[in-house]
Amino acid sequence: MAEAGAGIEGGEWSPTGRVFMTRTGEPLDAANVRRDFKAIVKKSGLKPEWTPRELRHSRVSLLSDHGIPLETIALLVGNSSQVTTESVYRKQLRPVITRGAEAMDDFFAATRDSGIIA
Repeated sequence: MAEAGAGIEGGEWSPTGRVFMTRTGEPLDAANVRRDFKAIVKKSGLKPEWTPRELRHSRVSLLSDHGIPLETIALLVGNSSQVTTESVYRKQLRPVITRGAEAMDDFFAATRDSGIIA
């Protein structure tokens, strides 16, 4: 076990308390993240146009496909409102919205056929 104050590679822990930083201990910025992500994508054999944003869209799609409510998705991706989430991720959310509408159609058709709704 590493001694207190030791980093992953045995160096001293940064007094800034940063968890993620550059190799030189500076804060990560968007350019650092994009560069490293691009290297990972290339190494993995994925299409080179993949960006961190695609991960965000994939997350919304997966949450939506598993029935997570729009309000919850908005909170998880850090949007200030579900309206923002719905407008930005319309393409990913459309299948779930469509399935919801179809379920309502089925419900109303069943109640109409049973004579509950005239």
